[in-house]
Amino acid sequence: MTHSALGEVEPRMQRALEAMERDFGGVRTGRASTAIVERITVDYYGVPTPLNQLAGISTPDAHLIVIQPWDRSALPAIEKAITRSDVGLTPNVDGTVVRLNVPPLSEERRHDLVRQVRRRMEEAKVEIRNFRRDTADQLKKALHSHELSEDEERRDLDALQRITDRFVDQVDVRGERKEAEVMEV
Repeated sequence: MTHSALGEVEPRMQRALEAMERDFGGVRTGRASTAIVERITVDYYGVPTPLNQLAGISTPDAHLIVIQPWDRSALPAIEKAITRSDVGLTPNVDGTVVRLNVPPLSEERRHDLVRQVRRRMEEAKVEIRNFRRDTADQLKKALHSHELSEDEERRDLDALQRITDRFVDQVDVRGERKEAEVMEV
């Protein structure tokens, strides 16, 4: 019999991996991507609102992001939010849309982004290892309360380690893929 904590840890680790992937979407490469700006929060009538809920965001070509707000009165707030954000792009407003030109990245900026990707990878690994530690503690408590035998606990701990290793490997693979994408000229 496997303990219920073992079944709960895998979805939690999967969510940590997905959160890392979402964060990678916001890391700018040399190409335009809507993920760069869609999570920027705009102060819309006093309410912090994600940009993707205020406007249509598109990438007509590889070096341009076009943001077309559904309410034109939101244009100044969108411009201010993009300027304050850390995406490093300057908004050009022409009355109905906001255009963001995505310039090619310099070598130095690429290395900065790779460091940022590696830092986020490490955060995801720490999160996964914390889930492992919490689940291992639950298994030890189950052992002490005689819900599990020592053999079952050992078997569950081994399975937990295999699950953890699998997710850490996925973090490495996806992180290396993102690093290669950032370094691609």
